[in-house]
Amino acid sequence: MENTAHISRTGPAAPTGPAVYASYVAVGDSFTEGMCDDLLPDGHFRGWADRVADRLAAEQPAGAFRYANLAVRGKLIGQIHDEQLPAATAMRPALVTLAGGLNDVLRPRCDIEQVEDLLGRSATALRATGATVVLFTSTDPTRRMAGSARLLPAIRRMKAFVHELGRDDPGIAVVDLFSAPCFDDRRLWAEDRLHLSPEGHRRVAEAVLEALGHPASFDWRAPLPAAAPAGRGARLAADARWLRTHLGPWIGRRLTGRSSGDGRAPKRAELLPYEG
Repeated sequence: MENTAHISRTGPAAPTGPAVYASYVAVGDSFTEGMCDDLLPDGHFRGWADRVADRLAAEQPAGAFRYANLAVRGKLIGQIHDEQLPAATAMRPALVTLAGGLNDVLRPRCDIEQVEDLLGRSATALRATGATVVLFTSTDPTRRMAGSARLLPAIRRMKAFVHELGRDDPGIAVVDLFSAPCFDDRRLWAEDRLHLSPEGHRRVAEAVLEALGHPASFDWRAPLPAAAPAGRGARLAADARWLRTHLGPWIGRRLTGRSSGDGRAPKRAELLPYEG
């Protein structure tokens, strides 16, 4: 079993300083895959998890740190539990980030009790290997997306559930994005309005590192500098482009039972040495 440590449950740096993790596995959906961040030379998105791995690898001798990213866009929590958890637990990493359930919440007739059950069972299985586990609360979409109010009860319930897991187990850290108003700013989101922009990924990476007890390199909660508001014409054009390019195809996939992740393999399926 690899190194683990008692860590902060909710974000502030632990008084004993950050643990040094020899290995890290990222589990989840498009959020963790890194959708809409900068592209890497191999064609994959970078993403906040890669950014966390960069920082953790820098603390290790060359080649000593290992990293895997099993996340695949579009995955529901049941798929994450069934397809990614067996591989993640078999790797026995020191650190795991687990994000999932929002794709379920976005769908009508979501069984929120089942989502909580599967997320809780996933966290328990990962903790049983001795890994430190990082969980997330969703951002609040109602402050930036019209028509998202129907999602809020489930998102708030998931927020409470994740915080309860963190309170019950000192080996679980919670990154609370819901309570960070900076994510109301559309500049932290990509054009599709569902995935983070590069700046959004940079801030989530910093939030994860803070939750693990690392000293802050910047204030990830700070608002962006004020920007001139877009004119009405520009807003209407952006809305029309979003409907045509992003919302329409997303609805089409839902109606036909397809997912953007169908047939897609994880970008780092093995726990291999990583130097950033």
